[in-house]
Amino acid sequence: MSTSAALKPAPAQPDLAAVKQRQHGAWSSGDYAVVGTTLQIVGEQLCEALDLRAGSKVLDVAAGNGNATLAAARRWCDVTSTDYVPALLKRGRERAAADHLMVEFREADAEALPFADGSYDVVVSTFGVMFTPDQDKAAAELARVCRSGGKIGLANWTPQGFIGQLFKTIGGHVAPPAGVKSPALWGTPARLKEMFGDQASEITAEPRMFVFRYRSPEHWLEIFKSYYGPMLKAFAVLDESGQAALRHDLITLLGEFNRADDGTVVVHSEYLEAVITKR
Repeated sequence: MSTSAALKPAPAQPDLAAVKQRQHGAWSSGDYAVVGTTLQIVGEQLCEALDLRAGSKVLDVAAGNGNATLAAARRWCDVTSTDYVPALLKRGRERAAADHLMVEFREADAEALPFADGSYDVVVSTFGVMFTPDQDKAAAELARVCRSGGKIGLANWTPQGFIGQLFKTIGGHVAPPAGVKSPALWGTPARLKEMFGDQASEITAEPRMFVFRYRSPEHWLEIFKSYYGPMLKAFAVLDESGQAALRHDLITLLGEFNRADDGTVVVHSEYLEAVITKR
């Protein structure tokens, strides 16, 4: 090793607490539930992949407005729904009440779950826990609160899918936090094996497609930039020319994925559906 290499300072470690605070601000802005409610089918499909049984104790982590929560409750499971954004829990509570579903809602941080070891038969998260700054800590928490022989069910956007590319596009205009792993890594089998392999007797992961359907490209953009926290915050920090450039690149990306030929939006977005059996 050369002297210059030996003297080169180690890269600074990211301030994960600061990153989490910024992320909390992003997900608390707008109204994610407007987008989240369109994703309900993912929670239903994940519960089927898990082969949920009535009476199972289920924990939904980073539940948002409760897609997997409601799906599990419809299958007569004993469900606890958690998120660190109170407004999203409120929306989930309203949805459960409308369907007369019994669910316990609790504010909780995915990286420090307030539950005892092995408390749940099944732990789930749909497009939620993947956004935690400390991925290994969050994964360890999911495994910790799941009993031996229980299952962890995840739905995570893939790097190559539409939402993965959406975040890559945004990152080209507003740099992501230095040193923080991409959330889309949760959508790869290799990363899941890194995080859960030591505590899993089996990991199955299958690519799935969610279809975004909107009235027009402009309608999709208006909804996402108004209600989807990370995009809302990206536009907020850019000046007028920066916003125009981001808007152009987002509409271009949408055009690359859009399969509709009638002026509407029909975008297939790949995600990874994973079922992890706890050792």
